[in-house]
Amino acid sequence: MERNSLWLFAGIGALLLLATLVGRLLKRRSGAAPNPVIDNLNARINAWWVMVLVIGSAFLFGNIGVILLFYCVSFYALREFMTLTPTRRSDYPALVAAFYFALPMQYLLIALDWYGLFAIFIPVYLFLLLPILASLGGDTTRFLERAAEVQWGLMIAVYCISSVPALLTLEIPGYEGRNLLLIAWLILVVQISDVLQYVCGKLFGTRKIAPQLSPSKTLEGFLGGVALASLIGALLYWITPFAFWQAALLALLVNLLGFAGGLVMSAIKRDRGVKDWGHMIEGHGGMLDRLDSVCFAAPVFFHFVRYWWA
Repeated sequence: MERNSLWLFAGIGALLLLATLVGRLLKRRSGAAPNPVIDNLNARINAWWVMVLVIGSAFLFGNIGVILLFYCVSFYALREFMTLTPTRRSDYPALVAAFYFALPMQYLLIALDWYGLFAIFIPVYLFLLLPILASLGGDTTRFLERAAEVQWGLMIAVYCISSVPALLTLEIPGYEGRNLLLIAWLILVVQISDVLQYVCGKLFGTRKIAPQLSPSKTLEGFLGGVALASLIGALLYWITPFAFWQAALLALLVNLLGFAGGLVMSAIKRDRGVKDWGHMIEGHGGMLDRLDSVCFAAPVFFHFVRYWWA
């Protein structure tokens, strides 16, 4: 990793160390009695340590390491999505195509830097192929619903998430060899927004912003978290090809998209009657619980940067 990457991860490590100390202090002051809020906070901090170490390790291996990491992320995210989706025997060919053809092919195309194909491979060719495969079984029960669920799962878990490592393919004048930092900026800004919305909501939140979808989200948490995270994104302009004001606007854009993504994914969970997508990450739920905001922000950010900077 180049120097700016090392400085960035060192800063993240320092923040996590501070958060760990604060969490331990709060736990000590609360006594031996269980405190759900503090216990959840410490669980989230511990999970963040693991996630940062995993991402940092992938960065050490360069582009291939990052592509393989997000391939695994997409696989587990797609599995979580399909686990909560009712399927029938005639859907198996479509599911096999999604897991063992579409998923690896999408990441192979990114590794080959074939933008002309990876940009349309899933939303065009696979969106046509999957219902064809499902129709071969002759089962018409809820066919439209079942076909759309597999398509939507592939779109969210593979196409949208793969837009993160797709940032490695961009050739930005004056920014050669530093695209890993662009990935770090996107993930950091969106995830910090989630954390700050949670913190601001706990400290100042009174008015529910979407009580039927996500009872814990408040208007105060949304405004405070998005504003602070956008400021942090602007202050981190030095690791991006953007000017300060450009970084601020892009941070605001991805934070708003991240919030919208969280609401949409919450609506899907409520429809399925579950609280979390899974239990893979302590304190966070499943893979999609942690990446719901990234899913919506990543593809728009990728194409926006490609159009204006690459």
